[in-house]
Amino acid sequence: MQVTMTVNGDEVSADVEPRLLLVHFLRDVLRLTGTHWGCDTSNCGTCVVLMDDEPVKSCTVLAVMADGHRIRTVEGLERDGTLDPVQQGFMECHGLQCGFCTPGMMMTARALLDRTPHPDERAVREAISGQICRCTGYTTIVRSVLWAAEHEEGSERAPEPEQHTGPAAAQPESTPSPSEASRTSEHIGSGS
Repeated sequence: MQVTMTVNGDEVSADVEPRLLLVHFLRDVLRLTGTHWGCDTSNCGTCVVLMDDEPVKSCTVLAVMADGHRIRTVEGLERDGTLDPVQQGFMECHGLQCGFCTPGMMMTARALLDRTPHPDERAVREAISGQICRCTGYTTIVRSVLWAAEHEEGSERAPEPEQHTGPAAAQPESTPSPSEASRTSEHIGSGS
């Protein structure tokens, strides 16, 4: 099937198997490996990306379900050489150790700050409750998101472009097969 979507501001198209998961499309077809693939059961949250500005676990979304939508990955946070306040916050407050959960945490944090510019600690903990970190104990992650919230207004962050026309994604010779194709989309929200 042919899919076309906007990924990090660029329109991409590719021919994919109907059962291909979005996480595999991003990693294997588009080579955007910042999105991590972890538990394969939608529990860990390492694969979180934004779909039309809402965080979704990309291991539960088929690539064909993203057709016509805007996808933003961790690679899309930095703009013109300037880190997003969330990225800067994770650096300033040591919000990562092994780094495996970090991309998903950052994308969830970005969505939280976009809808709630001044969250308190409880709101941050609730937002990331659908994600697992085995290293940090969450304290430094929460601190990092709160740092980003404090530094958001002073940043020169431009709004995300709605759509760019860019080179279409190269079509692979063979599309990788996902391990579980019958999943449906699951939004990350409070308590999920």
